[in-house]
Amino acid sequence: MASFLDVETPGSGFVEHERWMRMAFREAEIAYSKGEVPIGAVVVHEGHVIGKGHNLTETLQDPTAHAEMIAITAASEHLGSRRLLDCALYVTLEPCSMCSGAIVLARIPTLVFGASDPKAGASGTLYTITEDRRLNHVSVVHRGVLEPESSAILKSFFAELRQQKRKA
Repeated sequence: MASFLDVETPGSGFVEHERWMRMAFREAEIAYSKGEVPIGAVVVHEGHVIGKGHNLTETLQDPTAHAEMIAITAASEHLGSRRLLDCALYVTLEPCSMCSGAIVLARIPTLVFGASDPKAGASGTLYTITEDRRLNHVSVVHRGVLEPESSAILKSFFAELRQQKRKA
């Protein structure tokens, strides 16, 4: 899934965002292969991935098993802290209200996501939980990184799902 973003410019912050988002996208591909909604996430700290995850809600029959929640839990365990200061979360789809709340509670300073979610997005689309100054923490949010790829895998997954339902 190459795009014009494949050309790297030294020192470009956007290129770093794209680099980590590609890792999150690989997690989304793993979710897809398991029949899960293809959403992936990684938490980065000091230039290293310290937590990663993909949706496992169907596999675990757990409504909280979102990619972000799994990545945040792994990162917290890695750091031995519930506070993920100096970390960035990269996720292929805009976080929902549950995941946005977890981002605030974990005090993640940077959130980067690919596709906006018009039905459940809580980091700028329907709600702005991660940027709400009334809460105890605010994240800097970067939207639309690898958005075409993030949208395409979701569209492909749901088109395939609809086709399977028609055959059944």
